[in-house]
Amino acid sequence: MITLRRLLPTEWDEVAELIYLSTNAWYERNLNHGIFTGPTSVARVFPEVYEAMDSGQCIVAVDGVSGRLAGSCFLHPRETHFSLGIMNVHPDFAGRGVAGRILDEILRLADEAALPVRLVSSALNLDSFSLYTRAGFVPRAAFQDLMMLPGSGPIEPPPGTERIRPASIADVKAIADLELELAHIRRERDYAHFIENAAGIWRLSVIDSAEDPGSISGYLASVNHPGSHLLGPGVMRRDEDALALICSELNHHQSIGSNPVFLVPVDRPKLVQELYRHGARNCELHFCQVRGSFTPFSGVVMPTFMPETG
Repeated sequence: MITLRRLLPTEWDEVAELIYLSTNAWYERNLNHGIFTGPTSVARVFPEVYEAMDSGQCIVAVDGVSGRLAGSCFLHPRETHFSLGIMNVHPDFAGRGVAGRILDEILRLADEAALPVRLVSSALNLDSFSLYTRAGFVPRAAFQDLMMLPGSGPIEPPPGTERIRPASIADVKAIADLELELAHIRRERDYAHFIENAAGIWRLSVIDSAEDPGSISGYLASVNHPGSHLLGPGVMRRDEDALALICSELNHHQSIGSNPVFLVPVDRPKLVQELYRHGARNCELHFCQVRGSFTPFSGVVMPTFMPETG
């Protein structure tokens, strides 16, 4: 029998192993490569970050016979929505409806709060896609996962780079307001978490507006951890702002030996072509899926998997 409860602080290593093994099992079976390398402890970034941001919000499925964790999902309640974080089922418990049980519980909580639920899911994983669409999620936007070709070298700073600066706590409200205006969600405490950077793994930059002094026209976060090398989340008014922020972050990561993945909307062809020109290549596709109300994005919206709160 499978039962559901919240993750215990003593189970972080077990849930990290679950995430590591289940994620790698799918990618190795379907794409011939894993996502995580090194010890299973690299996946501790998920409980470490998510318990710091949303303590007590990880739902786990427990096998009643062995007591082992059969599955897990991190839930992120925010001002405007619930975000469904990384969902995993241990390979030993595949085919037993574990993910569906966890998802049903999350949807029950979201319905109680009368909020929509959002996630970013792989377009290549049809089992996952079917799980969510059967539950009422609708694909609302598509993204190309990009990464730079090894050895592509530093990118010449594009116009607008001179307006980029590190974000400060004083910028948090403006960042959250910009995301509400362009992406129609709000998650103010996420940005405070990045700026405070207690874990020493975050960067958050803003680009000041060229037209409206004293305001910002975009921002982009990034994470550098053995278990996660990603750009995002980010929101920008224009392709030019997005390109400047992306190139600035890529050059920083290259300088510290990191080659992060980043998601770019497929409906921004000018931006995508510029990134190809600088040496980017496609590595996967993802959908933004929403159960409940949704307003189409404006500007450039760049989601991420760490943290999955948008």
